[in-house]
Amino acid sequence: MPLLTTRATIYLGTWHVRTMWDTGRAFQIAAEMRRYNLEVHEISETHWTQVGQRLTSGELLLYSGHEEENAPHTQGVALMLKKEQEGSNQYQSNKSRKSQTQAEYTEVNKQVKRSIKIDKRKYVEDLATTAEKAAREGNMRQLYDITKKLSGNRRKAERPVKSKEGEVITNIEEQQNRWVEHFKELLNRPAPLNPSNIEAAPTDLPINVGPPTIEEISMAIRQIKSGKAAGPDNIPA
Repeated sequence: MPLLTTRATIYLGTWHVRTMWDTGRAFQIAAEMRRYNLEVHEISETHWTQVGQRLTSGELLLYSGHEEENAPHTQGVALMLKKEQEGSNQYQSNKSRKSQTQAEYTEVNKQVKRSIKIDKRKYVEDLATTAEKAAREGNMRQLYDITKKLSGNRRKAERPVKSKEGEVITNIEEQQNRWVEHFKELLNRPAPLNPSNIEAAPTDLPINVGPPTIEEISMAIRQIKSGKAAGPDNIPA
């Protein structure tokens, strides 16, 4: 009798054997099982003395019931499995364990992600508290560092160099030539036809264009904040 499932077809058989104590009875059932191409054979109302036994022909005999010699045969049930079917059952068992492991992994993965989210929120809140304190105390350097951490290292996307026709230029030398062409056109434009007439000032403005004095240099140095990067003169503050 074929058992139809969505995954496989298993052929089952069921017999009333009463006792299998007779010599050769178990091997006779195994031979009939192979003859009818059965994979699982149910033996009802039978009597056996062992829970499980491997026959020399490869079949596995499972028994549930009383094992005493005088026990009634109506209270025992046995199953005989082909070797291939036993492997299929083992495969299903392994598949069930794999499904259970996958479910456990999914749950643990959710907990880890939830914990990471909580830790990240606490980290950001602590940085925000520290930034507020630095702002109140006028510590601009610490405030800048915290702001940089919170904003992340975001880099602007590089815009491609295009030709006059709008085509993207990938060759380095062609890109350099395009920049040279661009600035030549930008900086070497012809003079306007109607230039503006800006009259000169009647008197020079009182602007001191002489070299700075020692007092001015000293004042500029005192106004420089410590911890700043070096300027064009490569002199750090």
